[in-house]
Parts: sequence; structure tokens; C-alpha cells
Amino acid sequence: MAAEILAQAGLAVTIYDQMPSIGRKLLMAGRGGLNLTHAEPMPVFLSRYGSAVAWIEPFIAAFPPEALIAWCNGLGQPTFTGSSARVFPTAMKSSPLLRAWMRRLGDLGVQSRVRHRWTGWDYDGSLCFATPFDTVRDRPDVTILAMGGASWPRLGSDAGWVPTLSDLVTPFQPANCGFLVDWSPHLRARFAGHPLKRLAMTFRGETVRGEAVITETGIEGGIIYALSGRLRDAIQTEGAATPHLDLRPDLSHAELDKRLGGPRRSQSLANTLRKQAGLTPEAIGLVQEALHNGSSTDNLPALIKALPIRLTAAAPIARAISSAGGMRFEFLDDHLMLRHRPGVFAAGEMLDWEAPTGGYLLQACFSTGVAAANGALAWLERQT
Repeated sequence: MAAEILAQAGLAVTIYDQMPSIGRKLLMAGRGGLNLTHAEPMPVFLSRYGSAVAWIEPFIAAFPPEALIAWCNGLGQPTFTGSSARVFPTAMKSSPLLRAWMRRLGDLGVQSRVRHRWTGWDYDGSLCFATPFDTVRDRPDVTILAMGGASWPRLGSDAGWVPTLSDLVTPFQPANCGFLVDWSPHLRARFAGHPLKRLAMTFRGETVRGEAVITETGIEGGIIYALSGRLRDAIQTEGAATPHLDLRPDLSHAELDKRLGGPRRSQSLANTLRKQAGLTPEAIGLVQEALHNGSSTDNLPALIKALPIRLTAAAPIARAISSAGGMRFEFLDDHLMLRHRPGVFAAGEMLDWEAPTGGYLLQACFSTGVAAANGALAWLERQT
């Protein structure tokens, strides 16, 4: 995005990428439909950025969701807004958009250099890149760093740049991630990989609805990602976090009590939960797991409505959708230029912010890319 803005202003632009091709993480993001942005009201949209909202707001205000949608349409990739107000390309994947984008950049004269890994600056301020064959140096008039965070490192954003700028960086942590749970061998063998649908999860007064997946090591999915930052922080300070699952959010406690209040006769607990409470086999497995861990059968409706799951750690950052941490804003000016390196700007997920899934991640990456490019243009103008 930064390259496009600079090239449109008439500058000669080169993109350096350490991977064999450009945009690999964007392609991964498109596997689930490429959720570009979100159509909710701006105050609600901005609230999704938590403690980073104060500094990220101007960048999103300058390049808001409407501008991103128009940009996508301009590439010949029309969008639609789903029932959840999430915005997607009609093609529901990222490869057509990336191809159209690379064609546009090529038409603007943008050069691409792949398999070039940035290793820092030379003694004279030149950028240094390691390639499979030698070291390449370049001394541009302006530099924009957009090297990503630390999630999905095999796609290129492996945080390899951090040692060069370590004094400016908050350590990376997993965000929008799964969590580890000490499942019993029975539950792990029986239900690993199975989905949990139509759930609600509550943690410290905040409730979200959605779906999840039981994994061999724990639990992941949209409902988990939505609370992942708070869960991760609680585990760091307290050693564990225990959210509560509502396995039947469509039924009240009173209705469940009515359904389960009669005699069980010769029915097993599993059949009772299936027939009278309408639980899926996966949900029944979670109830039985909770009972195995010490919960009481005295009030099954209460257990179904608030089933505790003890999370012991965040899943590894390599499988997280995104990462928290990165270059701290106090080391950047209002145009995303590094204060100690004039003419060097930073953008995207390498900056210290996090957001839930739902279009907020890509929107902030696009918006900060635009902001860094416009900052670079203004800085260059001041040098003449």
C-alpha cells in the first residue's frame, strides 16, 4: 500500500521481500474469505483497538473502511458486506486481488526484489539485504519498513528484524490465538478436531457469541480469539484463566431447569443431556469433563450455562492469527517516522497494536501503510 502511494506520486519505488514471492500472508488471510474491513459505526470500530486507539485513530480516520472498499473496487474486485457487517471481496479470496494489485504496481513502475532479507544498516546508512548468493546494499532517499509481526513465521513475518531495533520494541506475544487446556485422554481422543457451535463465552464480565474447536492441546476458534488478549494477560499475571461457556445460550436457566428437572429413570447422563438439554456430543463431552474435574451434578442447568474451562497458556505464536507487541509508538512521530532515524518510517503489524479478527487487522495495516507513505512524501518535500 505504501509503495502504491509513493509510486502514484511519481517516485521510483522498490519493494524488498525476503520470501520467494510477495503477499504470502495476505494469501493466507484469504483462505477464510479475506475479511478486509468492517462496516460497523466508526466509534465501535475504533474501540476494537483497545489501548492503541488514541494513536491509531488518526490513521484510520484518514483512510477509513469506506476508502479501503473504494480502493478494492478500483482494482476490479467488488466487495459485499455480510450479515455480520464484515466486508469481503465478492471473489471471497485474496489471489485475484493480489494479482490485480501487483499488475497496478507494475504499471506504476514499482520494482520487486524477492529473496532479499533485510539485515540492518551499513556504516554509511545504506540498507543491507542478505540474498541466497551475496549481500545487496541500497541507499534510498526514504525507507518504509513493513516487516510484519511474529505470527505464521513461515509466511515471512518471522520477527527477524527485532534484534536490529530491539530497544524500540515491546516483545511479541500471540494474539487471536488458541489456548492450552489439560484435557483428559478420553476427551482428547474422542473430540479433538470437533467443532463447538452456537456458544457464548464469558470472562470477567464480557460475553461473546460464536463457535470454537476442540484441539488435541486445548481450544481455539472465533469465540476464543475475541477474548484472547484478556485471557492471555490474565494467564501471564495469575498463571491461568477460567472463562465460562454457555452451551445453550438460546435457552434460559429456567427452561433448562424445567427440561432437566424430571426423573432420569434408566437414562444415562449422556442421553439425558442429549435428549432433554439438546446438547451435541461435543458439548456433552465438555460437561462430563467438568464433572470429572470436580464440578457437581447437583445443578446441571447451571453447569451447562456456565461451564468452566481452565486455560493454562496461550498456544504458540507461530500458529496465532496475529501478534501483539512490536515497535512502540513513542519512538515514532505523528507520521510514523522513527525519531532516531529521519527518513525511515514503519507501518503495519510490526507496530505495537493488536485487534480482534473481523477486518480490523487488515484495515489497520492498510491505513498505516497509507499514513507512512504520506509521511514519507511530506518529509521528502521538506528536504528540498
